[in-house]
Amino acid sequence: MKRIKITVMRITQYEDLMAEYENPIEHTCDMRLGQSFVVENYAKPAEMCPSAWETLLPFVKELAEGGGNFYDGWMKNPQSAMLSCNDGFRPVSFYVEVIE
Repeated sequence: MKRIKITVMRITQYEDLMAEYENPIEHTCDMRLGQSFVVENYAKPAEMCPSAWETLLPFVKELAEGGGNFYDGWMKNPQSAMLSCNDGFRPVSFYVEVIE
């Protein structure tokens, strides 16, 4: 099974959507730009947001098992994926890649 590295590449916030649709909340995302995690045996990294992990896990599993080339050549590196968490107000983009 291959090891997988997940790196936080971008953190955005849509203030206009938050103001119009979201109820105020005190605690949101703890991810930091450039933060990275190494995944072994499908174990969720301790600091990874559970919701983001649910989005990333199918891709992590596929890459760890030697697969890849998602969507017939979507990524320049076929053993990687650029994915975002499912928070529509403050999405975080993650680069998921196989490391040897």
